[in-house]
Amino acid sequence: MAAAHSDERFDLLVVGGGINGAGIARDAAGRGLSVLLVEKEDLASHTSSASTKLIHGGLRYLEYGEFRLVREALIERERLWGMAPHIIWPLRFVLPQTQSPRSAWMVRLGLFLYDHLGGREKLPGTETVKLAHTPFGRGLKTAKGKAFVYSDCWVEDSRLVVLNAMDAAEKGAVIRTRTALTGARREGGDWVATIADGAGEQTVRARALVNAAGPWVADVLGRVPDVVADRGLRLVKGSHLVVPRLYEGDHAFMLQNPDRRIVFTVPYEGEFTLIGTTDEVWEGAPGKAQISAEETRYLLETAARYFAHPPSEADVVWSYAGIRPLYDDKAGNASAVTRDYVLDLDGDEARAPMLSIFGGKITTYRKLAEHAMAELARFFPNRGGAWTAGAVLPGGDLPDGDFDRFVASLQRARPGLPAPLLRRLARAYGTRVEALLGNAATTFDLGADLGGGLTVREVEYLRAYEWAVTAEDILYRRSKLGLHVPPGTAERLEEYLARAARPQVQPA
Repeated sequence: MAAAHSDERFDLLVVGGGINGAGIARDAAGRGLSVLLVEKEDLASHTSSASTKLIHGGLRYLEYGEFRLVREALIERERLWGMAPHIIWPLRFVLPQTQSPRSAWMVRLGLFLYDHLGGREKLPGTETVKLAHTPFGRGLKTAKGKAFVYSDCWVEDSRLVVLNAMDAAEKGAVIRTRTALTGARREGGDWVATIADGAGEQTVRARALVNAAGPWVADVLGRVPDVVADRGLRLVKGSHLVVPRLYEGDHAFMLQNPDRRIVFTVPYEGEFTLIGTTDEVWEGAPGKAQISAEETRYLLETAARYFAHPPSEADVVWSYAGIRPLYDDKAGNASAVTRDYVLDLDGDEARAPMLSIFGGKITTYRKLAEHAMAELARFFPNRGGAWTAGAVLPGGDLPDGDFDRFVASLQRARPGLPAPLLRRLARAYGTRVEALLGNAATTFDLGADLGGGLTVREVEYLRAYEWAVTAEDILYRRSKLGLHVPPGTAERLEEYLARAARPQVQPA
């Protein structure tokens, strides 16, 4: 089918709706550039929703000499927390030494560097505890010996992507999900790109093209003639298990295995514990990843090594896996492959530029976007400079960044709505919860409950402002309600969405 003609022209065409693509779109739109972002599926539909949900410096990367990356990530922790305190919050990590393959002095030295490399201001520093004399030892198989306790942050990863896309859109960017790039060529100093969605194909023009397709970055390069692609890409699968809560407390554990790999256990959605991640080389073409039997066994064996009442395979309530597109530095094992990012610019004043993103991690997405715009700056003279450091994301403008105080004020203002519901909505939407709730005073005002407290009002907000289309978008990316809702909710939600998307027939 021939592509439909289009006169639409943009400064920047961003391919990929993961955290890097959304972050670059936001940064560019805030500098006054016209931006089109296309994502072939949903926002955060792959790697960016399959993380361990941490904003962290990457303590273990110090072991591989990644000092620049760790420092940059450590600086970003508190910055991102301040930008989105509704979806990012501090978390204490307990690192037991009872089964450590690393000497205690080496671990403590690493934690000293971790505390001081990034200009930590609000997060508490490292402390040494005796497990038998602290609540941190509860639930462990051996509550003896000492542990180090340090700080990082938790993040709702897929919501971070959506909030960046929302901010980009509010600054003028066009965000098109379920829209694929099918081809692009240089013509007269521009890119002429063909994109396709459910309605067919069209062409658009752009001054610059950003390839932020994650695991598909090489596929995008393959659809574009006349580009130099000399960077290597190494795909590594990371998988996670979700099981019923393994221990009391709001802290996480960093567990060291005999093979020197580490696994986190993190409190998850109130009722559960998240266990992950693995590092397995992905040899095939990028696609939807699933946890393997071997990975499941590895994670369960790690839990059994440390916890008094470890989970079995029958206890797993959910699992997920993602493919991380890492820059290939020729490291011998997957755990040692660099998590740093590489930006590859192809083009000059005579050839329309294409910037391809290799590697990266969710913690450094904002800085990556700044570096990307610095690479492209000469093609867009007289535009705004860097601006995103400290600029709050949608819903993140809580008074003094105090989430609990915000929730308390919300509950006082709306006494007719259940307190647990208001707290959940505040966690997801921050101050944007007011736009969602409108003048609702009771649950009746929120429309039908489709299951587990998911109301028609919330679904319509997600459709209108957050590009949600399917039940999976809503239950597992815009939220994790899929872990809580009763059986049949997904089916009822899909039926509702099908009706809502159907064009209304006007009477004759």
